[in-house]
Amino acid sequence: MPSQPHIVLPWVVRRTRLPLLSLRCVDCGSESAIAGESRFRVNANGKLLHVWLLVRCVSCDRTNKLAVHERAPVSSFDPAVLHGYHVNDPELVASRLLDPWLARRNRYTLDWTGAWRLDAPSEWIDEGWPVQVRVAFEDPVPVRPGRLVAHGLGLSRNDVLRRVKCDISLRRPTSADFTFMVMAER
Repeated sequence: MPSQPHIVLPWVVRRTRLPLLSLRCVDCGSESAIAGESRFRVNANGKLLHVWLLVRCVSCDRTNKLAVHERAPVSSFDPAVLHGYHVNDPELVASRLLDPWLARRNRYTLDWTGAWRLDAPSEWIDEGWPVQVRVAFEDPVPVRPGRLVAHGLGLSRNDVLRRVKCDISLRRPTSADFTFMVMAER
């Protein structure tokens, strides 16, 4: 990659809503649950707390519980986090839902379809090649860089493979920041 590109464009991948959960419902067998209006349930047993994240099935509206903490001593909680559990803080809901450890523990995956957008400059300048683009992720949205670049530049995926130089694979999903160069059309 050239060290002095003429133009540097910042792109940002942002979450527009919480993703759906791929989680089998015990009532109807559906594979989708929604956590957009989720709440925490906190239950005390002496000096131990149980904390669950409540999610709703898309098909039958049944509420399911995802274990966040089980039998955790009250003294082990940061007071601000504990307050967030009690008031159902939306940012705390999102951070717990997006936590990979919680997803493994409760056996769900995230379905990001329609839950993110690409914020890119609206004007594409056809002068001053090559163009360097920096892609930043605000949330761990797994997208294929090739599709993201094709969407952002308005090119076909074949054109992307021909004109884009990138240090990472364009075909494997990623949620890590990356940079690529767009070369002039030959």
